[in-house]
Amino acid sequence: MLSIGIVGLPNVGKSTLFNALTRSKQADAQNYPFCTIEPNVGVVEVPDERLAPLAKVSKAAKIIPTAIEFIDIAGIVKGASEGEGLGNKFLSHIREVDAIAQVVRAFSDSNVTHVQNRVDPKDDADIINLELVLADWQTVSKRLKTAQGKAKGVIPKEVKTEIEVLTRLDAHLQAGRPARQLEWNEDELSLVRDLHLLTMKPMMYVVNVDDQEATSQEQKTIIEEGVPHVYVSAKTEAELGELSLEDAKEFMKDLGMEQSGLDKIILAGYKLLNLITFITSGVQETRAWTCPAGTLGPQAAGVIHTDFIKGYIKADVANWKEFVEAGGWNGVKEQGKMKLVGKDYVVQDGDVCYFHVAT
Repeated sequence: MLSIGIVGLPNVGKSTLFNALTRSKQADAQNYPFCTIEPNVGVVEVPDERLAPLAKVSKAAKIIPTAIEFIDIAGIVKGASEGEGLGNKFLSHIREVDAIAQVVRAFSDSNVTHVQNRVDPKDDADIINLELVLADWQTVSKRLKTAQGKAKGVIPKEVKTEIEVLTRLDAHLQAGRPARQLEWNEDELSLVRDLHLLTMKPMMYVVNVDDQEATSQEQKTIIEEGVPHVYVSAKTEAELGELSLEDAKEFMKDLGMEQSGLDKIILAGYKLLNLITFITSGVQETRAWTCPAGTLGPQAAGVIHTDFIKGYIKADVANWKEFVEAGGWNGVKEQGKMKLVGKDYVVQDGDVCYFHVAT
């Protein structure tokens, strides 16, 4: 399951946003730093408008969307990489997630104190990013010393490569820049991945804006070029979270919102991690499954059950829209819109698949 860690300074709206996204009051959202100590975890169904029409056509007994895990990680403060404000503990929680949603505050509210006593989203991000960079620099520096200790006499090629990569990384991090800004070849990337660096994780900025700015089309704050930005009002999202799904849709319509904050963040998360959704649909259930873009048929089948990878023979595949329009499997077969594919087929987003496997 995809996991996204929600991080940021204290009192920027992380827990309010988490509660809204998970439609819960699981995270204590109060007006003081370190309100969250242990991370809150919430599993959210991924909204997918394709599932209902597919289920109707297949006369499916139930619909099972794919899910995403949100983890509300306690507020990080300046000095976290040195253990300030329980920083080491908080940073270790970030290492466990697939992607990071960094919340920065762009809303004004005199009733909610800011730990820096001012509202400056870029400065918020600079503080968090520097702590992540410093934590990574500590990791790289230790690894570099270990590698240099092996460099005696005839230096093996892999040790030489490791030292070169680590030296480059060390200088880059010391300059205060995240590791994701560097380019690597495949061999180097394998070595860098092994370090589990915080600043190599895919990241988006979630800019917590005032209510009216969430739907505004005006140019909004850009924190870092090349990194996705999602603009939400945690306050508005919290209000939506209190309503039934139908009432929430009406409220969004009144506000001129085309997408909820949840939809925006999930979409950005899927793009960040280069994920797609394929679907299985029959009488028992219509179900969404997630896999990386570029996944071949056997590996996609393996998402359903690992035994399917070895037993994969072939798959029936149809585009979801054509599947609905044709009235199901019989219709797409008759209209010649069903493909029978082998092990080299690359599964596409929105594919409806029926896997033939040996048992």
